[in-house]
Amino acid sequence: MKNKKRGMAMVASSVLAMSLLSFPTSIHTSAKTQTVSKNYLIAYKQSLPKNYQTEINNAGGEVVKAIPELGAVEVSSTNPNFLTKLNTTSIVAANVEKSFKLEDSNPEGADGQPVTLNPDPNGTYWSSQWDIRHLTNEGKSYAIESGGTKKTSGGVEHKAVVGIIDSGIDAGHPDLKANFIGGKNFVPAGGYYGDVPAEKGIQSDVTDTNGHGTHVAGSIAGNGKVKGVGPDLGIRAYRIFDASGSAPTGPIVAAIVQAANDGVDVINMSIGGFDSLKYYYEGTRYSDIADVLLWKRAVQYAVKKNVTVVASAGNDSLNYADKKSLTDYMNASYADLGIQFSGVTIEVPGSTPGVINVSSSNKWSSNKLAFYSNYGNGFIDVAAPGGDNGPVYASTLDLNQRDFTYRALSTWPRYLEAYFTMQKNEGYAYLHGTSMAAPKVAGIAGVIKAAHPDYTPSQVEALIEKTALDYGKTGHDELYGSGEANAFTALTGK
Repeated sequence: MKNKKRGMAMVASSVLAMSLLSFPTSIHTSAKTQTVSKNYLIAYKQSLPKNYQTEINNAGGEVVKAIPELGAVEVSSTNPNFLTKLNTTSIVAANVEKSFKLEDSNPEGADGQPVTLNPDPNGTYWSSQWDIRHLTNEGKSYAIESGGTKKTSGGVEHKAVVGIIDSGIDAGHPDLKANFIGGKNFVPAGGYYGDVPAEKGIQSDVTDTNGHGTHVAGSIAGNGKVKGVGPDLGIRAYRIFDASGSAPTGPIVAAIVQAANDGVDVINMSIGGFDSLKYYYEGTRYSDIADVLLWKRAVQYAVKKNVTVVASAGNDSLNYADKKSLTDYMNASYADLGIQFSGVTIEVPGSTPGVINVSSSNKWSSNKLAFYSNYGNGFIDVAAPGGDNGPVYASTLDLNQRDFTYRALSTWPRYLEAYFTMQKNEGYAYLHGTSMAAPKVAGIAGVIKAAHPDYTPSQVEALIEKTALDYGKTGHDELYGSGEANAFTALTGK
């Protein structure tokens, strides 16, 4: 189960723009809620048994989606005793399906201080992209590897492709359209919770109705007024968040499988939250073991298909190495719901083996992470610029001292209101979060694959870590891991 809300300091400041949160699927067992349909995840021992649909039907469930590559099934049931009625002979684990959720309130509601974008003399916003300029050594890495080559007939031949599992992409954005090469929509008709009636469930429709995915895409492969780490990388959209920013685990792991089957070179997941191996509600014990297992299987599936997987570490200011503090945090977060956590808490997907887990650095310090970033020895692999509110805010926590130009500028859907700048519908926005840090590393992995197509995921990760800038304590540390990842040093090897 992923965490529902932030610690008190973060709630008060309301500054973690578009970071990823979650909320619990209802686990009430009162008479009032017994007829409510719930979704479940089932992980079988290996492949799906021939009679799995019959067994599920006999237990009062209906198959929503089968993921045979993972030996997994997503099930809907109105039977409150569904899990206990399952024939568990061939089942490893099953649990109530958990969900991911983008932050409910858009940052403009709390910020109220829009930023005016001033274009450079050439019409671009390059001077405002402190993060990409730093990562690319003022664009010098583009001359070494941009992720693709221009065709003589026009267009771009992409040498590597990054799959973006997120809220979709504004495919017609002038900074993205040359690099967009399709994708798949996993959001069903009506949205996951029936609150987005405009959803049609069309698999080819990856229109970004939230904005998060388009912002991530620009950091990876923007090529216009803003630039990404690899301005000629191909990008594919796997839309798992609806307009309300919700997505269950099942579609996300299915999207990982789809991206791997599509032959992407890198997957970016600006997603992060917590699963628990033991928690109690009204005296009944629950577990997220199936969730954890399917995250592992999905990542392993991608890695075996030579896909490098990158994820964000999360925006809770937590030390993941302090297990007691994680349990205390979960109990405090869910105290109002009467849920008691007593088992091991696991961050997914960042801590899943095979994932490059990314913390968020900032513009102004090589010793301090962005104030919201999670951290921890053995948890963080590398850091990347995700932005924050600047050094004055960091020292005072005065909301009036926030400087939003220290955040990350990237693309934004042109059809959504541009809350983060003075201009509306221009197509650019400032955001910050580990969601903005992870795609920088995904972009670096992409240009590495473009330059070295024979590299395995472990070789890509090793090069990123070896050439990372050694910020923080000398050597590997709890804040930056191996250091702050850098495209120029990765491509030059120094």
